[in-house]
Amino acid sequence: MKTDTDGDKNSQLSRRRLPPLSALRCFEAAARLESFTQAGAALHLTHGAISRAVRALEEDLGSTLFERRSQRVFLTAAGAELLHSVTQALDLIEHTASRLRAPGPEAPLVLSCEPTLLMRWLIPRMPGFYAEHPHVSIQLQAGGGPFSFNSGIDLAIRRNDFAWNRETQAHWLFDEAIGPVCRPERQADWTPTPDGLPQLAEPAPRLHSATRPQAWEQWLQLKQLPTATTAQEQVFEHFYFSLQAAVAGLGLAIAPWQLVRDDLAGGLLCAPFGFIADGSAYYLLSPQAIDPDSAAGKLLHWLRRQALA
Repeated sequence: MKTDTDGDKNSQLSRRRLPPLSALRCFEAAARLESFTQAGAALHLTHGAISRAVRALEEDLGSTLFERRSQRVFLTAAGAELLHSVTQALDLIEHTASRLRAPGPEAPLVLSCEPTLLMRWLIPRMPGFYAEHPHVSIQLQAGGGPFSFNSGIDLAIRRNDFAWNRETQAHWLFDEAIGPVCRPERQADWTPTPDGLPQLAEPAPRLHSATRPQAWEQWLQLKQLPTATTAQEQVFEHFYFSLQAAVAGLGLAIAPWQLVRDDLAGGLLCAPFGFIADGSAYYLLSPQAIDPDSAAGKLLHWLRRQALA
């Protein structure tokens, strides 16, 4: 049986007579760089420290390892033989150490998302993602329209209302469906149902967004309703302002179902006409194909589940 007791006939220590490992490191650096001075700089040691370590190694081995010429050193035959063994040993140690070291945390995935979708749909659901994937880090950024993956963005969620590069990989998330929403207590005034079917009252205030200026006109066309109106209208700079105005009871806003589904479930809003597909859809965009087992793949799978939940 092998032991580590010095003096024991089976001891590994008694049979393994190694040169000082620190001296071997100095020797390897000097041989590789052909200079004691450069070896010292690489190991943060002085020229004298390298020279003393090599001299001690030569005395221990009983062999000359270097020929000193001017400012450079050259391996002897014995030095070349030792360098071969030392290099192999150090490479093996380095490889094993790298494999055994715990991997560092991966850089977070930078995900760009349209602001209103980010605020009203994605952020409220992110705790669920982290509960399922605690080791995946996502850095959220608000952004809409065209973008570049060269700007530090790894992934983007966008509606297909603009053209993206041919190289961009588009992964479908959900189809867009839109409809008017308002405070439930104003539903009877703004969308009465005299014959059992909701009708849009002419004076019902209509809320518009500068970022979707054609939303009302598009919905009216999809529903085959007249577009002319004398109703009071109010335009907001951002889409989420118009939705928040609807929550506050200021009027009716055309809203995508995904963006108001939580308010509908909570009773803050109602959708008298339901929702109708407008032909557009949201996609997760990536610069290359997504591996299902990667962090991006886990995010894609989770996003699709949230859209269908």
